[in-house]
Amino acid sequence: MSKATYPLKLPTSIKKAAQRLAKEDGVSLNQWIASAVAEKVGVVETAAEFFTKRAGKAAGAGMLRFLRRAPRAVPEPGDKPG
Repeated sequence: MSKATYPLKLPTSIKKAAQRLAKEDGVSLNQWIASAVAEKVGVVETAAEFFTKRAGKAAGAGMLRFLRRAPRAVPEPGDKPG
């Protein structure tokens, strides 16, 4: 496995929390951060794959047909932004 270095600037509070968690896990801070980044990458890629499969062959025209069939109703008071 090839490795690359990346200068990482963290807020002090985040770094301290990461150091504490790394110590609790019995690993170095570098190893803990690498694992956390790998976990996040996996989550994001899995979500992207899920939504890509879920969308299937959907196209803009299909969405417009769907929206045209939606009832024309005023949003409920709690549904309005702001």
